[in-house]
Amino acid sequence: MIGLGFRREMLDWDMSAVHADFFEVAPENWVRRDLAPLQALIDSGRPVNLHGVALNLGGAAPLDRSFLRDLRQLIDDLGTPLYSDHLAASGDSFQLYDLFAVPFTESHARRVADRIRFVQDALGMRIAVENTTWYTNVGAMPEADFLGMVLDQADCHLLLDLNNLSVNHKNHGGPSPSEFVQGLDMGRVSYMHVAGHEFDARFDLFMDTHSQPVEAHTQQLARSLAERHGTPVLLEWDNDVPGMEVINQELACLRTSTTM
Repeated sequence: MIGLGFRREMLDWDMSAVHADFFEVAPENWVRRDLAPLQALIDSGRPVNLHGVALNLGGAAPLDRSFLRDLRQLIDDLGTPLYSDHLAASGDSFQLYDLFAVPFTESHARRVADRIRFVQDALGMRIAVENTTWYTNVGAMPEADFLGMVLDQADCHLLLDLNNLSVNHKNHGGPSPSEFVQGLDMGRVSYMHVAGHEFDARFDLFMDTHSQPVEAHTQQLARSLAERHGTPVLLEWDNDVPGMEVINQELACLRTSTTM
């Protein structure tokens, strides 16, 4: 299965002409809103997953119970099969709607796992967490070990972002995306994200912009994992969103003989 992040630029598109099998939206944009556009996608036989940016799983502030109640209602209203959020902090004193790395230490892995279990109890479902990009971090644990510890202790799924692995590898070295996934339990992966990124000379870093076509090696890795494990893959394009023709071309590059 091949999915697409549904963005506001697509609201006036003929979505029946978009060659995606499922979609994903940020729940923060749809809580207490008119769900008709999403219901139309669901009625076409294509489910809608929820992928959040504001849960603040990696933060220290208490989790927002009011938001969790609204989120559970949205999940029920849409009959969504999966909710996910980022393995990152997004603001404690106020919502920043940005993502900050969690230190790779055993104590932080246990702390974040506790928060994930709290969310799963509140929602009455197992969630997925996404591995994120990070531009600076502390802690002696390799990222893969930290991620594995969180998944095991929280007993949650993984939303495997291959683009984030590529950005982190370019910026910090360490294992390549292909090497990184070899150490993962693919049975925990709900689906994969792919996207494009850009180099920012101001910071001398590659930035996770979701504003470019997916790199060829990321496409190849996604197809390989989809063929071997049957894992769905979803295209994210959040900035400088192109027209439907380009989006359909990108989706076609992700298809394999098992996702046709």
